[in-house]
Amino acid sequence: MNPYTMSIFLSSLSAGTIITISSYHWFLAWIGLEINTMAIIPLMIKLHHPRATEATTKYFLTQASASALILFSSLINAWSTGEWTIMEIQNPLSSIIITTGLAIKLGLAPFHLWLPDVLQGLDMMTCLILSTWQKIAPMALIIQLNHCLNFEMLIIMAILSTVLGGWGGLNQPQLRKIMAYSSIAHLGWMIMILPFSSSLTLLNFLIYLTMTSTMFMTFFITKSGNINSMSISWIKSPLLMAVMMTTLLSLGGLPPLSGFMPKWLIIQELVKQNMMTMATIIALSSLISLFFYLRLSYSISLTTPPTPSNFSVSWRLKPQTLLYTSYTLMLSTMLLPMTPLMLNMMI
Repeated sequence: MNPYTMSIFLSSLSAGTIITISSYHWFLAWIGLEINTMAIIPLMIKLHHPRATEATTKYFLTQASASALILFSSLINAWSTGEWTIMEIQNPLSSIIITTGLAIKLGLAPFHLWLPDVLQGLDMMTCLILSTWQKIAPMALIIQLNHCLNFEMLIIMAILSTVLGGWGGLNQPQLRKIMAYSSIAHLGWMIMILPFSSSLTLLNFLIYLTMTSTMFMTFFITKSGNINSMSISWIKSPLLMAVMMTTLLSLGGLPPLSGFMPKWLIIQELVKQNMMTMATIIALSSLISLFFYLRLSYSISLTTPPTPSNFSVSWRLKPQTLLYTSYTLMLSTMLLPMTPLMLNMMI
């Protein structure tokens, strides 16, 4: 793609997200979401491949439906209350519809089925944008509206997301689909704690962005698309694969890595709110997610053949490097000692 065209699309993508985050009027927030959707579609279809076309079509139809629900909800609320401000949702029907629309935007269960199929048809850099940047605008809206959204729907979607996000990743050979189900499971943790502590949701979201960015950039460097290609990646860059294996364990939430911090704080807050059952369910469901993270770690470290492969000489080629990969790797694994500082910042 032409660099000038790419810069226009990326600028529009940034502008749409910034408009939505900074808006106070529902119509302006909706316009920002639409700019965001329209800007990423050319980036998704740039491969000119039937699978990319299918993924783009699915994404457009899903996001258009979610945007229609959000606009319809704001119209109902404005009709009943006379207010277009984002913080004023008093109509129960409007609250249910806006919760559904934002859940579709984020890919929460049971509205999650579009996300694995869409990610599977895209290249790694577009998958990175779709899994990180594209979630910022709807997540900002859902954090602002946490007191107005339907509490029962949020809890049900959070439990379904943590369970189905772990269950769907089992026996998946494709790395993009594994990361899609990982995203669904992490979103379930964020939504579970949202009605009680929006600051914890924001902290979890920032750590999720860091770890997901690290994984996709590592996949891009090693040119890995499935578990079989991961099994020969140790030959290409042993140090990178060792740190990537640590990042996978951080995604699973094992101490003393960064991914353990939000899970620890979320379970602690749920116990304080006397929601022992919910805390137990999401803690047990995280063990399902941990299985496919350990499966990936096993493929990276313990399945390297004793002799070099005969069908690929990719380790002899000049490796691609990304400037920020080392920084995101450190943030993905070494943030746990900063937990007291972050707690003081949230209070």
